[in-house]
Amino acid sequence: MMKILVTGAAGFIGSNLFGRLASRGDEVVGLDNINDYYDTRLKFGRLALNWFEGPFQDRCLKNSMTWPSCRFIKGDICDKSLVDELFGKEQFDVVVNLAAQAGVRYSITNPYAYLHSNLEGFLNILEACRNNSVKHLVFASSSSVYGLNTKVPFSEEDKADSPVSLYGATKKSNELMAHSYSKLYGIPSTGLRFFTVYGPWGRPDMSPMLFATAISKGEPIKVFNGGDMIRDFTYVDDIVEGTVRVIDNPPACHPERSEGSVPFRVYNIGCSHPVKLMDFISEIESALGVEAVKEYLPMQPGDVYQTYADCSKLEKELGYHPSTTLHDGIGKFIEWFKSEKNPLR
Repeated sequence: MMKILVTGAAGFIGSNLFGRLASRGDEVVGLDNINDYYDTRLKFGRLALNWFEGPFQDRCLKNSMTWPSCRFIKGDICDKSLVDELFGKEQFDVVVNLAAQAGVRYSITNPYAYLHSNLEGFLNILEACRNNSVKHLVFASSSSVYGLNTKVPFSEEDKADSPVSLYGATKKSNELMAHSYSKLYGIPSTGLRFFTVYGPWGRPDMSPMLFATAISKGEPIKVFNGGDMIRDFTYVDDIVEGTVRVIDNPPACHPERSEGSVPFRVYNIGCSHPVKLMDFISEIESALGVEAVKEYLPMQPGDVYQTYADCSKLEKELGYHPSTTLHDGIGKFIEWFKSEKNPLR
């Protein structure tokens, strides 16, 4: 059993990861500021899945009603005094930093939110890891770091220095910041470049929820670049499985896998089976039993034509094999979407 901090624990990936770690017996502390970037009913619903009931007061730990060793605290990684106090008191073995300002398009209109959370907040996490001898830092990067890359599939060995959004730039910055701390202070660190994650309880600003909501209401869906786009959609359970494998295998335990003498590595974590956007829409239409009204639009600023993950490194080193087909994943998502469990119905 390890003591693990999961930041962004009310988020889509974070809440699923929290439940997985708690159910296997780890002592888990979740941290989230529960901001209103999107409808907080989803965030409170995810917390309820892990047996946390509100109200949640800032900086106050609340015990899970099912897992006595697991707790949640409402707070912000940008609050340095809170982060320092929490790390000093709890002495975590592993930290999984998923807290961040998400969204490519939102970064076009609200850039300062990304500098605040994704850079200043992440620096607070790095400093706390440094000062409290954390054994492994796992942090969320993104496929957005590949930006203008045209070579596919995207490999960790490819250059990632041409982002097309501030969001992508902050995620690449996180990788560079973590690498420097790993080099200077010997903090074992692993960055995960997530590729388009979907599933039940997903974010409402992502295409699955946007499409399903509009189609079910008989409203047109916005199809960018005339529908000529490709995405490496990855079901959330596969993402969580890969993340758990990474948590259990810090680079310091496998020096032959580290990059030079630095206990640092980066993994792509996706499905490795990119899907055409129109085929993805067809799966949602089929699961809902409704044909979408489509509004074709040009490419949006910050978007890229294609994402395609080469996950061979994660597969070879840690045995990662995503197993959920698009058909099955969309089926599970729509089943949840239509159920009473969906607080946005």
